Amino acid sequence: MDIMSGINERKKVRRIFAEKKEGYNIEARNLFIDFKNHLGITGLEGVRVINRYDISGISDEEYKASRYVIFSEPPVDYLYEENINFSHDEKVFAVEYLPGQYDQRADSASQCIQLLTLGERPRCKAAKLIVLKGKITDEDFEKVKSYYINPVDSHEAAIDKPESLDEEYDYPEDVMVL
Repeated sequence: MDIMSGINERKKVRRIFAEKKEGYNIEARNLFIDFKNHLGITGLEGVRVINRYDISGISDEEYKASRYVIFSEPPVDYLYEENINFSHDEKVFAVEYLPGQYDQRADSASQCIQLLTLGERPRCKAAKLIVLKGKITDEDFEKVKSYYINPVDSHEAAIDKPESLDEEYDYPEDVMVL
C-alpha cells in the first residue's frame, strides 16, 4: 500500500449502527411506553433505538478489529455497517449532542479504539436514532421529537453520512464593551 492510499483510508468516514436485540432493548421498550402513555401516540406499534457511530482516522484492519469488540456485543446487539433499511411504516430521526457538549459515548469509543490499536486517537461522532413504527402522523412525529430532544444539550442530527468529521465553527465577533 502506498502512502497516499493509506492517508485516504484513514480519512474515510465509516458508519456503524448497533441495536439491542429483543429482550435487551430496555430503552426502546421504555420509550414506547412513555410515548404511548404520556404523549398519547395511539398509532404507535413499536420503538427502536439504534446507536450510530461515525469514525475516521483508522485503517480498514483497525476498523474490522473494533466492530464487534467496541461498538457491539454480538450476543445482545445487531450490528449494521454503513446503511440501515427501514420499513415503509417507520419514521426515523437522529439526535446528537450540540457542538461543544461532551459526548461520553463518542469519547469512550475513540479511547477504546486507541487502546485497541495502540495508535493515534481516531475521530468519532455518536448519535442515537429513534425509530417509530406504526401509523404515526406528522403531528405525532413532531410531538415525539420535541418531547425527546433536549434543546439545551442536543439537536436533531442529519441522517446522511458526512464526508469528513473535521468540524469548522464560526468564531463569534468580539463582544462590545459598554
